[in-house]
Amino acid sequence: MRGIILALVLTLVDPGFSSRKSYSYSYEGWVLNGLQEKNLAKAGVRLSSKLEISGLSENVYLLKIRSPQFEEYNGIWPKDPFTRSSKITQMVSSCLTRPFKFEYSSGRVGNIYGPEDCPDTCINIVRGILNMIQLTIKKSQNVYELQEAGIGGVCHTRYVIQEDRKNSRMSATKTVDQNNCQEKVVKSLGMAYIYPCPVDMMKERLIKGTAAFSYKLKQSDSGTLITEVVSQQVYQISPLSEPTGVAVTEAKQQLTLLEVRSERGSSPDISMKNYGGLRYQFPAALPQMSVQLIKTKNPEQRIMETLQHIVLNNQQDFHDDVPYRFLELVQLCRTASADTLESIWRQCSDKPRYRRWLLSAVSATGTTEALKFIKSRIRSDDLSYLQALLSVPLALHLTKADEHTVPIAADLVTSSRIQKNSVLQQLASLGYSSVVNRYCSQTSACPKEALQPIHDLADDAISRGREDKMKLALKCIGNMGEPASIKRILKFLPMFSSSASDIPVHIQIDAIMALRKIAWKDRKTVQGYLIQILADESLPPEVRMMACAVIFETRPALPLITTIANVAMKESNLQVASFVYSHMKSLSKSSLPYTYNISSACNIALKLLAPKLDRLSYRYSKVISIGGYLDNYKIGAAGDVFVMNSPGTMFPSAIISKLMAYSAGSVADLVEAGVRVEGITDIIMKRNIPFAEYPTYKKIKEIGKALLGWKELPTETPLISAYFKLFGQELAYININKEVLQQAVKTVVEPADRSTVLKRLSGHLRSGVAGQWTQPVWLGELRYILPTCTGLPLEYSSYLTALARAAISVDGKITPPLSGDFRPSQLLESTVQIRSDINPSLYIQKVATMGINTEYFQQAVEIQGKVLARLPMRFDAKIDMKQKNIKIETNPCHEETEIVVGRHKAFAVSRNLGELGVEKRTSILPGDASSNIVEEPFKPLDRASSEDFPKQEADSTSRKHAYSSQEDLRHLMGRKAQKRGICIKLHHLGCQLCFSRRSRDASFLKNTYLHRLIGEHEAKIVLIPVETDAGIDKIQLEIQAGSRAASKIIHEVNAESEEEGESSLYENIQAKLKKILGIENVFKVANKTRHQKKRPSKKENTVLTELGADPNTKHPSSSSSASSAVSSSSSSADSPRKEAGGEDENDQEKQAKSKDASSKSSSSSGRSSKSSSSKSSNSKSSKSNVKAPVLAVFLHGIRDDKKVGGLQLVVYADVDSVRPRVQVFVSNLTDSSKWKLCADASVLNAHKAAAYLKWGRNCQDYKVSSELVTGRFAAHPAVQVKLEWPKVPSSVRSIAEWFYKFVPGAAFMLGFSEKMDKNPSRQARVIMALTSPRTCDVVIKLPDITLYEKAMRLPLSLPVGPRIPASELQPPIWNVFAEAPSAVLEHLKAQCSVSYDKITTFNEVQFNYTMPANCYHIVAQDCSSELKFLVMMKNAEEAVNLKAINIKLGNHEVDMRPASGRLKLLVDGAQSPANVSYTSAGATLWIHSENQGLVLLAPAYGIDKLYFDGYTFRIQVALWMAGKMCGLCGKYDAECEQEYRMPNGYVAKSAVSFGHSWILEEKPCRGACKLRRSFVKLEKTVQLAGVESKCYSTEPVLRCMKGCSATKTTPVTVGFHCLPADSATSLTDKQTKLDQKSEDMKDTVDAHTACSCEHEDCTA
Repeated sequence: MRGIILALVLTLVDPGFSSRKSYSYSYEGWVLNGLQEKNLAKAGVRLSSKLEISGLSENVYLLKIRSPQFEEYNGIWPKDPFTRSSKITQMVSSCLTRPFKFEYSSGRVGNIYGPEDCPDTCINIVRGILNMIQLTIKKSQNVYELQEAGIGGVCHTRYVIQEDRKNSRMSATKTVDQNNCQEKVVKSLGMAYIYPCPVDMMKERLIKGTAAFSYKLKQSDSGTLITEVVSQQVYQISPLSEPTGVAVTEAKQQLTLLEVRSERGSSPDISMKNYGGLRYQFPAALPQMSVQLIKTKNPEQRIMETLQHIVLNNQQDFHDDVPYRFLELVQLCRTASADTLESIWRQCSDKPRYRRWLLSAVSATGTTEALKFIKSRIRSDDLSYLQALLSVPLALHLTKADEHTVPIAADLVTSSRIQKNSVLQQLASLGYSSVVNRYCSQTSACPKEALQPIHDLADDAISRGREDKMKLALKCIGNMGEPASIKRILKFLPMFSSSASDIPVHIQIDAIMALRKIAWKDRKTVQGYLIQILADESLPPEVRMMACAVIFETRPALPLITTIANVAMKESNLQVASFVYSHMKSLSKSSLPYTYNISSACNIALKLLAPKLDRLSYRYSKVISIGGYLDNYKIGAAGDVFVMNSPGTMFPSAIISKLMAYSAGSVADLVEAGVRVEGITDIIMKRNIPFAEYPTYKKIKEIGKALLGWKELPTETPLISAYFKLFGQELAYININKEVLQQAVKTVVEPADRSTVLKRLSGHLRSGVAGQWTQPVWLGELRYILPTCTGLPLEYSSYLTALARAAISVDGKITPPLSGDFRPSQLLESTVQIRSDINPSLYIQKVATMGINTEYFQQAVEIQGKVLARLPMRFDAKIDMKQKNIKIETNPCHEETEIVVGRHKAFAVSRNLGELGVEKRTSILPGDASSNIVEEPFKPLDRASSEDFPKQEADSTSRKHAYSSQEDLRHLMGRKAQKRGICIKLHHLGCQLCFSRRSRDASFLKNTYLHRLIGEHEAKIVLIPVETDAGIDKIQLEIQAGSRAASKIIHEVNAESEEEGESSLYENIQAKLKKILGIENVFKVANKTRHQKKRPSKKENTVLTELGADPNTKHPSSSSSASSAVSSSSSSADSPRKEAGGEDENDQEKQAKSKDASSKSSSSSGRSSKSSSSKSSNSKSSKSNVKAPVLAVFLHGIRDDKKVGGLQLVVYADVDSVRPRVQVFVSNLTDSSKWKLCADASVLNAHKAAAYLKWGRNCQDYKVSSELVTGRFAAHPAVQVKLEWPKVPSSVRSIAEWFYKFVPGAAFMLGFSEKMDKNPSRQARVIMALTSPRTCDVVIKLPDITLYEKAMRLPLSLPVGPRIPASELQPPIWNVFAEAPSAVLEHLKAQCSVSYDKITTFNEVQFNYTMPANCYHIVAQDCSSELKFLVMMKNAEEAVNLKAINIKLGNHEVDMRPASGRLKLLVDGAQSPANVSYTSAGATLWIHSENQGLVLLAPAYGIDKLYFDGYTFRIQVALWMAGKMCGLCGKYDAECEQEYRMPNGYVAKSAVSFGHSWILEEKPCRGACKLRRSFVKLEKTVQLAGVESKCYSTEPVLRCMKGCSATKTTPVTVGFHCLPADSATSLTDKQTKLDQKSEDMKDTVDAHTACSCEHEDCTA
């Protein structure tokens, strides 16, 4: 019993130390970084020491670290050993060997005490040691979980306790899940704009970690003693979330009890400081970058030395170490004080190159001191305008945001120097708002002082009414993203502020966009405001669409999405409805985890909306989304494009595009850009025509006053605005206002302004431009630091820098010199000579590291990638404008020039502060790494002999030394180093362009992307000189256009000819050529050509034969040359025409669906066959096609032996003939080569065009041909495109086969159906049949598959009209194809027609309306502020169906009315002939007769065509009149649901009410129209909500004038406003504005349409 009681007592004792004893332990801890596989390089460090723990008092103990020894690891794991590092030991042991105190009770470590000046690294190592003895024992449980504090924070911990009661021992296992921490110790830099995904799961994190501790405890009378602790910790990172593609950091500790002595410790005699508990503490200063170690004792001297090295070694080209040096400069500036930076500035201020590098480094530093330095420079006005533009925003966006930097940044932004310049103020304010955003994201409540500068800017902008300041304030508020700014934002929205009614639309849009980031913190409030804006139909459509876009960014739940769908369902504005529907549809298809919830909600809500919204054209606003997600790698991207159309434009008025990235549970808005255009058409189309000064302007204005509530449309303020965002923060925006736009248009249009600009440019050319510019750019720094169990910090980091350099020297000469009274036409008579030497280069370096980074040493895996691009351009150009000749000369390749070089390496690196010049680097992939077993050869034993063994040994011996030289490496790596190279040799230019790639990676271990990155990769694009028989002095590119092109070709051909005896036939040809060209030189034809002449089947000499066959035939005047090249070009096109004709004939037999088409095609092919049957007739037909070349281009080297080698390109074009044709020939001028390329495109008839491309030896090796035919398919107008490839190179075929694999998948995603079919093997056909203006059927026939889709939607309406017979087409017949784009554009123009009682509006809405007798209706009117024209119509008096129209425009009033069976034209009241034109102030109108009617053309006024014949009226207006029209023809704004819009802006309830609203009233007894509009009272009383009421119409109804009675009426439905029956209000009360009252009910009343006036009251 006594033993059992003792055992129970022992079990209940917590681990601890006796205060009267001392305990000695051995300690070892190490950290290794690398891939998890063996035989790859790793880097790490190991600490071994003796520990002595002795009691000082109750629960307070003394810790002494004896003989600490540091060892480095940099080698191949596990075969290479750790190596002792005396330097690290010496540096760190000075602090580690000093005494430390700690509190310890019940297995828990309390406060830790150490010397006052102890470095953070040493304290954290002590924490790592003491963390091993942190143990929580629960007396009643053996397995339990809890959140336990440790060095990595308070994390989820699990214990398993096992007891050995017989031996009084106990073992415990503790596992820590470092992915599940309440208070995780971590520090990140550069990740402020990367947000956790709301649906994030732990398995999707990039970095995962866990730790396991094993304890052995011994129980005794004095307590439970820890005898051994072993801890292991693993952190793994998977950059692409690959399960096996991970890099690992392993940490291990072992603590073993050596002895226990019965002696107490003595308290140290030094002052001790409390350093807190076990929780890891980061240093106050940011650790050095993990790519280098720098001593920072004298930063000023080091900065000057580094600056000097950078400047001196990068004057001509980039030094290889310049990115590292720039990083070093940034690091040194981080350690420098403000005074140090000031001292350096004084030394560099007069040295421009030093200044540039220093300012770039200080801007990237991100410290408080650096920001103070920039502020001092601005206040002292030390920086140029460009330097300030680069330095201030960059410094603000990169600075560390804390309580120290925010006041300095606010002081900088509000300084007078910044405020003076609007651009600088804009960039600085946006930068400051980003500082506030980063600062407030770290605090629970954002201080008011930080927000105040931006809030003051907003208040000041509203009080002064300054639009530019409003825009700036709202964009800054959007960058800050603080809910405290919502009240300021609402002041800019008319719905929430009465004082905001006059704020422009673009400012309201900015106000809504400012709510986007606020929604991350206060989603519900933002959604409440936005849904109100979206549902309010009185707001501009653009504002509502932007509200919709922002709502969906706030991740709304299903109830709110259903509300949005309900709004769209009732929406009358199709722009808004289309935008909402397309946005919901795009979201419903998203596969990103970030949008799972919203995607499913949109899928449900879409069921509420009408499918007709899906059929709307691109005339309406849309949201286009493209994106994808790779679940295996947990990465995805989504791109959205918001296309917003306004009623006033046919094309988008605003486009916003953004790209969002998702990776492993995090999401970031990468890039966003937007452009908005407003009123730009008015600026472009305006021709300074004074419309307001015309007499009709006042008349139209007076007529408008007679219409109830009519107002001219407000003038749009011309504006182009654009903005750019990076990671959700707006960096810059631009506003181009009316004045700037007008000046730009004036410069382009006005001759005087154009001359000034050209003269200035020519002056700069003569004086020359020379300079050199180098700019380093800090592109980003990402750092993620967390502690390991050893107390050493593990850092993942990435650094990206770019350096741009450009050296330019350009000068020129113009002959003859330009005179003082310069005119642009002088340039057309001049010769311009330009000599230029331009040498741009770009150097980009990215370094990624993973490992231990302390102030004393760095042990890491480093992946380094760099790209260096150079493009030297040194050339002389001569441009002869008069002769249409351009010559460009440059030097040939004399030495190897690297155009682009990319290198990528991965290695283990070790550095320590004691050996700064020594850096240990080991390639991650060792040189003798095993190759892929798949590539190993099998060696049979029966072929082996004893004699082979020495050879094998020699091979293996040589392989050990294989990597000593690059040549041996390339030779021997074989399977291990994949080397690929492609060279394009240009012997005639003396150079070759080579692309080479060399790769050696670890993918043979595991086929992951990470293992492919590990190793060495190199890719190059290089220009290499080629040895030639004769030296090349220059490389020349000559371009000759016009009539002289032919002479150039003949000269080039004969320059390489060798003479032999010529026959009389060739002499005749020479005489003929001399006569044509006016050249007296004797031309001699090559012997090759003469032999070819004897073989007429060769195409090269066909035309030479034809020219000789009919010497009496005269050439057309346009034909000024002939040559062997001309000959081959004009004749070789006959054969494809025959082939095409034959093929077409066969096709027609197979598909004889249209007899008319087949007969015409057959007859055409028959003609071709007939013309080719006779040699003489063929010659005559070909001669007519011989034209002078329009362009000749030569690229060749000018050699010492005067021979010409190079390429020649000749273009022939004959576009004015009945069968237009374009030919292109490329030939090699080198003697030994017959390589040629021949291209031919021609229109064979009105419905068929053909083209082919041949290349190879004499254009005979390979061929690709195509054919386009128009016809009918399933009774619909259709077009067929056929592509054939009888013979193509194997490389082209392999690329096509690779691409072909994706066709079925792509077709499925696009909605096509597929059918396996055996189609012709080397042919593809696409048939597109237009079933309606907006839909088409598509059939695609590929070699073994047929794809098809019916009723595919087209983005634009296409013109579908009756087929025009070919006989009626006038030459050139190719206009059918060439004018297709203009036909589509013409079809976009709106047309309104009135025929009898049927009216078709501009928006293609049709309705029937009978016009009341004798009353003019406004049919179509320009309702903009310019009031350019007005068209009125009324029923004619002669007959029922006849109409009369009146047109007011410019200085004239035009009447067209039927009289005596004919149409009478009156201009300004006087009868006029049918064909007249009038011009006033640059605006012209034409009137002529057409088809028994009259046509009026007035394009300057916006009327493209107006036709009237007494019965039918048609008007077509210009595209730029969209949204500016009104009248019976509608607004031309594509809003079909709002077509019946009356003059007062309200929508009528019926077509009759709509028509009546546009009647023009006339004064009593003065006109024939006896109708007037008036409000009416409902004859009956109604019960409304239980109250007897009298009701008055809210819209006027047609009534006869006083003294007249109605002879004809029609029922109309109108709305009524009701008042109590006993109300004193009556219709005669002037104060009662019934049209502004609410509508309580609807009812039908009779409207008068004809009156009888026997007793008309003329005083009314």
